Amino acid sequence: MKFLLEFLRDRIYPILWGIMAVAVCVLVFWLYSIRSEAIVYSVLLCVTVGLAVLTLDFVRELRHHRARLRSIRTASYERTDLVDEYGVAATDYADLVQALWKRIEDIEDRRFTERREAKDYYTTWVHQIKTPLSVMQMLAKSEDTELSRAIVPELFRTEQYVDMALGYIRLGEDASDLAVRECDLDELIRASVRRYAPQFIAKKLSFSYEPNKVKVVTDDKWFTFLLEQILSNAIKYTYEGGVTVTLTDDAKVIVRDTGIGIAPEDVPRIFEKGFTGFNGRLAANSETNGGRATGLGLYLCRKVAHKLNVGLSVESEIGKGSAFTIDMRKEEILTD
Repeated sequence: MKFLLEFLRDRIYPILWGIMAVAVCVLVFWLYSIRSEAIVYSVLLCVTVGLAVLTLDFVRELRHHRARLRSIRTASYERTDLVDEYGVAATDYADLVQALWKRIEDIEDRRFTERREAKDYYTTWVHQIKTPLSVMQMLAKSEDTELSRAIVPELFRTEQYVDMALGYIRLGEDASDLAVRECDLDELIRASVRRYAPQFIAKKLSFSYEPNKVKVVTDDKWFTFLLEQILSNAIKYTYEGGVTVTLTDDAKVIVRDTGIGIAPEDVPRIFEKGFTGFNGRLAANSETNGGRATGLGLYLCRKVAHKLNVGLSVESEIGKGSAFTIDMRKEEILTD
């Protein structure tokens, strides 16, 4: 009914013109004393023809209206033309749509170029900053003083943030960034643990690893990034006790800690970008924790899990710690 009323409103002037034309004809016939039967017959014939034409026009417009609705429901970024239209206004609108598509394509090309240039710049910067960081770490480790012992963990944390920035940049790339091959999970886990060994020592945390000879097909670089982010969080929020890493026969990597745990209301949101929750507030108030939580680490973990098509889940209890599970053979992954 709404479409019918809109259709009649759009055709109001042709309809009024037809009514006036019939009225003029009736008046002329009456002035010339033409028989009333002829006048009535002419009026009925004009009304019948007019209604038929109007009906055909309504059916055509309804068909086009439904086609436009389908185009709206299936709208995409690909260039599309208007449905079959006619008239000067329709042609103008079609030209306007094409001009807008051209403008959109120009803007997208410019934005793509800007993003590519920014990505190249930050990627270069990240790689370049690693060199002075490595030199500073070597210099700090060459002296066994209170100052050097305090500087080394801070430099390591800085390097973590640099790796996080590089990972954030690369996550926007397509599947061509993946180098999938058969990997020995035990070797990858041991390499990550060795890198974080000084952090366990600095915080006087115990560490236990239950190895297993398991091989999977994955990208070693991205898996290492995922595992190290989880290890970093485990160390960051554990003040006494330690961390245990388990590799199961079915290719599950479980990282358990005896840290502060995650509040039940925070668990569903910990993988959201920028979310810190209870842990983040505690990090901000802790002098031994090493800084305020950014809310990016676990968000990047979720993105990497999607990229690798692996499962990522967490179980936690306040005051008793958390257990993060990376399921390398599970395809039920987190949703955006």
